[in-house]
Amino acid sequence: MASSSNTFENVKAKVLSAHESVTLEEKVDFYNSWAENYDQDVAVLDYRAPSLAANSISSHFSGDRGAAVVLDVACGTGLVARQMKKHGFGHFVGIDGSEAMLTLARESGLYQDLKQSMLGEEPLLDQKGLFDVVVLVGALSDGQVPVKVVRELCEATTPGGHVCMTTRSNLENLEYKAALDRELKQMEDEGLWTCVEVAEVEDWERAVSEQEDGYIPGVVYLYRKLTP
Repeated sequence: MASSSNTFENVKAKVLSAHESVTLEEKVDFYNSWAENYDQDVAVLDYRAPSLAANSISSHFSGDRGAAVVLDVACGTGLVARQMKKHGFGHFVGIDGSEAMLTLARESGLYQDLKQSMLGEEPLLDQKGLFDVVVLVGALSDGQVPVKVVRELCEATTPGGHVCMTTRSNLENLEYKAALDRELKQMEDEGLWTCVEVAEVEDWERAVSEQEDGYIPGVVYLYRKLTP
């Protein structure tokens, strides 16, 4: 049973308060303070992105899942890795900007390596082209990770490997999503990758905006990196 502080209204207020975080430091502080209750709170929101992304990858990945190395960008507490493990993946490297989130990810025992890094502010990785799967769930949205980060995701992926990303399609995120769609298409035109799947989902998560009710939509993108 959810605690009194874990009601939908309280979780909604908490998520909306994140919009008040303007500076990078404020955003990190917010996620550090949220880490302990994050998993329970997003469960209240019926947040489906981690399972939807894992399902998309699983449907199209034909390699050795046990040997595949997965880079989980903006890994948080490990929700995506937990879902991917159900599909047979077992080697995870995680990156997140919040040290408190990384502490919980470390305690999960899912990751072989974890790194604290501010996406869009610092280089994602020193080495490139190492990962069979790169996944970024939840952070591609207005006020969080800049669209330009998707190029780094592609760079981190081995040729023939997959990049899976998600974003919301609700009213507040439409401008960001349009910019993201343009960048993804531009990278395809440049021959960097090919689109495997774009899955539009109506019931992505419960709406928290005052302008929206019920559930908001979202989208899962899956791309395959091409050989240079």
